[in-house]
Amino acid sequence: MRDLIKGRTDKVWIQLFRYAFAGGTAYAVDISVLVLLTEVCRIHYLVSAALAFALGLVTKYALSVKWVFSRRSMKDRRAEFAVFALIGVISLGLNELFMWVFTEYALFHYLLSKVVSMVFIFFFNFTARKRILFR
Repeated sequence: MRDLIKGRTDKVWIQLFRYAFAGGTAYAVDISVLVLLTEVCRIHYLVSAALAFALGLVTKYALSVKWVFSRRSMKDRRAEFAVFALIGVISLGLNELFMWVFTEYALFHYLLSKVVSMVFIFFFNFTARKRILFR
């Protein structure tokens, strides 16, 4: 149990658990900002989603490099963040697409669309970041 929380690890199942926890934290930031901007500030849900996603991305990067992955493929941290962000931009595009389709065509509430989108995005992000950045 202690391995799940403390220390560096190369065990994929522990990294997946930690990534899920880091992702949960980032998604909490993401959804909180989404609701705040959409409901309180009255910003269109797709604009709010993009801004909220960016804040979640920064949260997930910080947790990923400090706690989730023990190995890094790049020595240059700026280049590493750029690739991390590029994967995030692809994820943002997928997130916006899924939210738009589920909200406008499936007639889901935008928050339900976000939850459905998060499931797809989680597995895409973990796989891409693990294979490209943190081998």
